[in-house]
Amino acid sequence: MKELKDKILELADIAKACPDNLQAVCFETLLKQFLAGLAPLPVRGKNEPHPTTPELGGVQEPPPDSETKVVRQEDIRETDLHVKVKRFLQKETLSLDHINALFYREADKIMPLYEDLKTTRMTECQIRIALLQCFVAALAFGEFETDVESIRTECTQRKCYDSPNFAATFKNNSTLFDFGKFDRTTKKVRLSDAGRKELADIIKELL
Repeated sequence: MKELKDKILELADIAKACPDNLQAVCFETLLKQFLAGLAPLPVRGKNEPHPTTPELGGVQEPPPDSETKVVRQEDIRETDLHVKVKRFLQKETLSLDHINALFYREADKIMPLYEDLKTTRMTECQIRIALLQCFVAALAFGEFETDVESIRTECTQRKCYDSPNFAATFKNNSTLFDFGKFDRTTKKVRLSDAGRKELADIIKELL
């Protein structure tokens, strides 16, 4: 108890060195720090300055060279579009505004804004996921293709993965893709002209 009393008197002595209107705030702040044990108490030597007003607020600003990074979410710009995507948009009467209504850019990634695929049928969900993934890849690289495993992963995340019929769904919709014959060795799917037309219809439906 004697040590606690001595420490409180020491804190009060430090607070008295502040302007009158800040003494109470200073004392309260120092006492809270001491009781919480969050930071070492200031030990004031004879030649050391007293606490200054900004320190009393308890809010610390990050240093100018802080490594904290803020990820910005931005619209997709005309200059971001690959020439193949521009031709696709022109052919299907889609605009950049339509694309920005469904997607956005986060750093070097294209992210979806939509959550609902506008269907409850598992087979339709699988095909829509495949087509939209192909479009995202085209936005980034110009090729309307995506990995089969990436489609499987998103289907699982959206709870529409129909494992027994996964391959059959692609076979039954083979006209939308240029993979020849879908089998276990198929690693990627690429959109055919019919697939791009179906993609455009889905984009318009999701708007």
